Amino acid sequence: MTGPRARRRWLLPAVLVAAPVAVLSVFRAVPAAWPTPVVQLVAFTPWLVFPAAAAVLLALPSRRLWAVLPAAVLLAAQLLWLFPPDVLLAQHTGQLQGRGQDATAPAAELKVMSLNAKLGQADPAAIVRLVRENGIALLALQELSPALEKRLDAEGLDALLPHRASHPLNGAGGSGVYAARPLSPLDAVKGTAFYIPTLQLSLDAGGRPVALAVANVHAQAPVEGQAPRWRSDLAAVGSLAARPGNLLLLGDFNATFDHAEFRELLSGGPDGAAAAGSLVDAGVAARARFVSTWPRDGQVLPGVVIDHIVTSPHVFSSGYSVQAVAGTDHAAVLATLSIPAGG
Repeated sequence: MTGPRARRRWLLPAVLVAAPVAVLSVFRAVPAAWPTPVVQLVAFTPWLVFPAAAAVLLALPSRRLWAVLPAAVLLAAQLLWLFPPDVLLAQHTGQLQGRGQDATAPAAELKVMSLNAKLGQADPAAIVRLVRENGIALLALQELSPALEKRLDAEGLDALLPHRASHPLNGAGGSGVYAARPLSPLDAVKGTAFYIPTLQLSLDAGGRPVALAVANVHAQAPVEGQAPRWRSDLAAVGSLAARPGNLLLLGDFNATFDHAEFRELLSGGPDGAAAAGSLVDAGVAARARFVSTWPRDGQVLPGVVIDHIVTSPHVFSSGYSVQAVAGTDHAAVLATLSIPAGG
């Protein structure tokens, strides 16, 4: 049998493992304007489930309720944050509501892909291959350079996706949206660090026209004291939730679901301005919180999901996947959307 002294030996390791999890959990749970280093740490919250589970296992042999119970609460919090029941159900209920509880209502299918091209260094052949092999009908690129745009056309992207709204620039500010169907400009999100255009994509659902508002998102990264700009960028993008009709936001948000600012964006801002309910993150709905989109270039860091496909609640998504692309530290994110007519 294990004596009292042997059981006590487990207490110190349990506390040492649980303490940093507890501190980071407070940062995650409290929606404060945390400084840049804290914002960066919160991005890695999904990985806390592993030390939280270890803390429980270490505390159990001690048979001390005061050690086991807090560790169990920490683990439960990580699991709830990883698999939020309300978000995981949002698409199903939203789909039914958005189609008037009629599963036979016409809808347009659209395969979409987003990629941060890392200052235009992403491999154009790899991008075009993903578009071709996955039947992508809408491609959003961030950090699109003039040189990359030319190389993409040379690889045949213009034949696959003949409609475009591009704003290529050297540096991080370029963007481009390529589509198989006609695009028309709407406006641009105001006050953001990078140019974030919004466009209207014209689709067809069984002979009925379908309009989809699309925003190619690139928010400021929370680095080197840029957390205030990062927050204002996310708030500006979140204002798009008030638009009626079908909405698609895709791109590099430089934020994870564990950031309160991103969750506020999904809810339409502090006042909940989303016209038809909270927006839905396709990756979260697909239970893909551990399928990282950054970094993908060999950095010794746990992966996080900062590239997103976000839709209005009545737009249903399926087939979510993350694909590596040579030359960039971001992965491409892909999904198939079902967009209801009259949404």
